[in-house]
Parts: sequence; C-alpha cells; structure tokens
Amino acid sequence: MQKIDIGKSRLVSHHIADNRHETVADVVRWMGAMQAQDYKQALWAIGTRMQSATIDTVETAITNTEIVRTWSQRGTIHFVPAEDTLWMLELCASRSLLKHDKRMAQLDLTEEIMEQCEDDLKRALSGGKSLTRAEIFSLFNEKGIATQKQRGYYILWHIAHKGVICMGAMQGNEQTFVLLDEWVSNLRILSHDEALNELVKRFFKSHAPATDYDFARWSGLTLTDTRAGLKANAESLASFNDDDMTYWFDPSQEPTSRDTQSVYLLAAFDEYLLGYKDRSSVLAHEHAEKVVPGNNGVFQPLVVVDGQVTGIWKRTLKKTSVDINLYPFTSFGDAKDAIITQAETYADFMGLSLNITFDD
Repeated sequence: MQKIDIGKSRLVSHHIADNRHETVADVVRWMGAMQAQDYKQALWAIGTRMQSATIDTVETAITNTEIVRTWSQRGTIHFVPAEDTLWMLELCASRSLLKHDKRMAQLDLTEEIMEQCEDDLKRALSGGKSLTRAEIFSLFNEKGIATQKQRGYYILWHIAHKGVICMGAMQGNEQTFVLLDEWVSNLRILSHDEALNELVKRFFKSHAPATDYDFARWSGLTLTDTRAGLKANAESLASFNDDDMTYWFDPSQEPTSRDTQSVYLLAAFDEYLLGYKDRSSVLAHEHAEKVVPGNNGVFQPLVVVDGQVTGIWKRTLKKTSVDINLYPFTSFGDAKDAIITQAETYADFMGLSLNITFDD
C-alpha cells in the first residue's frame, strides 16, 4: 500500500480541502462536534469548511437553533448539531460529572445546592427566556448562593452537563443561556449503544485517518466503549497500520498522498489539531511549544502548508479592519502568496478590510 500522508488525508476528510458544505448545520453534523471555547475562532473553524460563508451566516445558524454551543464532551465547550445535543450529553458529558465530586467539595457545593440552582434557573428561563451569565449569577446571589471563585461557572457547567440548559444566541458580546428543551424542539433520543455507534461513525469519517486512542481522547469515552463502537461500525469502516498503530477511515474516501490546495489559515483550537491524541503527524514536536505556549491549553491559530502546521497567526479585530500577523516556525518560503489569499478569505468572512504582516 502506498505510504499515506496523514495530514493531507485529514484535510480531505475534514472537508477543508474538498467537498465543502453548503450549510453550517451540515459542517457540524459531519464533524460530530467542534471545539468552541473561543467563540469567534470557532465560527471561523466552521466557515473554513463551507463553500461560502460569513460570520453572520454562522451566527444566524446559532440563532435559528441549527447548531448548539454547550459542554458536550471532556468538560469543554463544543458546537454540536442541535437535534443531537441531548444524546451527546448523555453519552459523553455524563462521564465528566462522575469525576467531579472532589471539585464540588473544593467549591463547597452540594447536590442540594445544585438542585436549588437548577430549579431557580428553570423558573427564570421558562417560557423561552434567556439570561446572560452575569444575570444568572445575580439571580443565584439573590437566592443566597455565592458565585465567586469559580462557583458560578461550575454551577452553570454542571447544569448544562445534565442537559437542562445550553448556550443561546449572543447578546452583544455576552453569551446567553436558555433551556435546552425549549431552545431545540426536535431533540433526538438514542440509547447508549445507538449514540456510541453514531458518534464513532461520524468521528472516523470526518477525522480520518484516526486511531481508537484519538476517538477516546476526543470524546472522553473509554477505550472499551471506543472499540465496541468500532466493532459495530466494522462494515462501514476500513483500516491500515502505520508505526504499529491502526488507523481507521471511510473506504469510500481513501486516505491520500496526492497534492491538495496546500495552504490554509485554520482557527485556534481547530479540530484539525485538537481532534487527536497524537498530533505528531501534522505538528513537529519541536514546534509544539509555539502552538501552545507554556503548555497552558490555549492553542494558537494555525498556518497549515501541505498538511503540516508550519506557523501560527494572530489577529487583532478593529471596527472596520483586521490586523493579521504571521509567524513561521522556520520560513514560509513560496507559500506567502497563498497565505495572503487565505488571509483575505478570513477578512471577507469577518466583513473587514485586511492589514497583514509577516514576522519572518
């Protein structure tokens, strides 16, 4: 078998290089879930995978409840398909709750306090209402429940994990919260096995080639569950071995070593890098510190050339323009013109004029 270029293959399976989607919902449904703790970067991660889009296109899809932003897996905020929110929470987020007795004790929170907060929030949001985080914290404080020192954030996190609330539309620059079962009218109910098999299928089609360890890390599920899901999807997936690891993929979308459009400016926290336990296929070890300075968990936006992360970019948003600074790990060389084109695409997505600087 011809040597597979994993980076280039993933550009194709992510639908960054080929087969871009027409709608926001199609992107998120294809990906299964998309990292979204950095709100505006996550909008660009979706836009990168669309045939044509602007930031307004993506935000309209949120307002129209085509996708939902919540803590769906690993205790981290993701965009998920609206109709799939509940079963994804029940499958993945429920595991996060099992691990947080110690954190509850550290914050001096009890199940009784959580139940009170949940009841108060249900009453406050009932009837299609939405509240910002500050408004919710004010509500809790009025009820005698302190929200300082991460208590308020954790209470919201906990209630969202149970599928009671999710994030609604933005109110200016502030995130609002709504009742999930009122915000989304067509929530699907799946059994554990149905949910597991569905999520495994989506991941190994959209993130291929990928290993069982990649899915377990991405979903927060166990390797036992992961391998059960792979077994259930055996007829629709294929695999190959490389460096003693088994990589799974959709046989209708063969892994590739062919050339693709070679240059992309990807979002911070993009699934292209974050979606895997082992990132060495696309990011050289000696450059990892530049993507996550100080290993602090904050991932920088990526410059990807020929499937490899070769630099980072930073942007400063202004009222009518965006300043983009490019930082190569070594040199961008002949990729500069294509990088400029990609920066222009990003500026168009944001509806802003572009100022660009190369720091190499």
